[in-house]
Amino acid sequence: MQQITKGMKPRAMSIAIKMPALSPTMEEGTLSRWLVKVGDTVKSGDIMAEIETDKATMEFEAVDEGTIADIAVPEGTEGVKVGAVIATLAEDGEDVASVKPAAASAAPASGAKEEVKSEAVVPAKAGASCGDTQPSAQPTEVPAFAGTTKGGDRVVASPLAKRIAADKGIDLASVQGSGPHGRIVKADVEGAKPGGAAAPAPNLAASAPAAAQDFGIPHEVEKLSGMRKTIARRLTESKQQIPHIYLTVDIQLDKLLKLRAELNGALEADGVKLSVNDMLIKALAKALLRVPSCNVQFAGDELLKFGRADISVAVSIPGGLITPIVVDAGAKSLSQISTEMKDLATRARDGKLQPHEYQGGTASISNMGMFGIKQFEAVINPPQAMIMAIGAGEQRPYVVDGALSVATVMSATGSFDHRAIDGADGAQLMQAFKQLVENPLGLVA
Repeated sequence: MQQITKGMKPRAMSIAIKMPALSPTMEEGTLSRWLVKVGDTVKSGDIMAEIETDKATMEFEAVDEGTIADIAVPEGTEGVKVGAVIATLAEDGEDVASVKPAAASAAPASGAKEEVKSEAVVPAKAGASCGDTQPSAQPTEVPAFAGTTKGGDRVVASPLAKRIAADKGIDLASVQGSGPHGRIVKADVEGAKPGGAAAPAPNLAASAPAAAQDFGIPHEVEKLSGMRKTIARRLTESKQQIPHIYLTVDIQLDKLLKLRAELNGALEADGVKLSVNDMLIKALAKALLRVPSCNVQFAGDELLKFGRADISVAVSIPGGLITPIVVDAGAKSLSQISTEMKDLATRARDGKLQPHEYQGGTASISNMGMFGIKQFEAVINPPQAMIMAIGAGEQRPYVVDGALSVATVMSATGSFDHRAIDGADGAQLMQAFKQLVENPLGLVA
């Protein structure tokens, strides 16, 4: 062991600043912008960089004090792997000129902690996202072969890939990884048979129309943002992996619209103005609590049953979509939901949501009524098991109290994950939702 001479300070050590994992599924990101340069002195709390992931643009602040000795990754670099060294920080007393850039590091090996955290930065605030990819269910024990070596090299696989391999009895040593540094990811093991190697992961890019097939039509090529890539990937996975079942009901809105007008008159002095969507968020939350068999999530050989209804609300933002969450919406008043949604939507469009504000949720609601869309079928936001699609309220011939009349009617379509929710249970939820909207005093009781 190296001894320190009495009266002498230990030699200062440089700190490697690494690309952090900003979400449970992040494997790489784009270093959008450096806010510091070589030679700058930073202290704890100083913003150092902006990093774009598949979900958000995050600002990062320094944890340690020191001087920027080297920037290894230029701003604008895409595909920076989690755990890769992006800069080096010289500590107090260390000669910046003598500091050698920290060695680049590969993706974490199997058996190591999956979420690699930077030693020198922590997230400060988040920007726009296309929707959350949420943490998977609690980990299952992985058999020894999932982390064994092949030809002297350790098999590198994500925790989810290990769990799938364990469930299916797949030897990861026989699987070719398509992830960073050959890492085995979910897509590599999903098509495998027990005891065998996995089928190659589908190449979604290969199935897209080639750029050469423009047929001479004037066009321009726009590079996909991280958000748009994630939307494409997640929605493709949702339609490929989740057996959707769709159930539609027509709902009379006249009583709800009348109650909304009365409530807005009473709340005007408080600066609160309820929207129809605020009331529908509450109705969906209460319906989920009345029909708990739909407030669930499919998790392999397990079913997660939630004790509260957190509603993800689809909000369109420039370049994509984000789903901020109204937590425990069933227990909140309409005025609370309205105030919270206005704040969440504003900060979503300004790119200022924190990850916990859009990652999670037990079900989603998507309203396209303001565009005059009569009815549509929404794609489930995995790993959730249902989403409610809301169409426009419009004047239609409608039977009221046994007589044909004209009423304000909207169509609502629930999309359900048939692995977790049976058709009869979905029908009960749609019935409960319709009952709450057509008898809206239940929303304020």
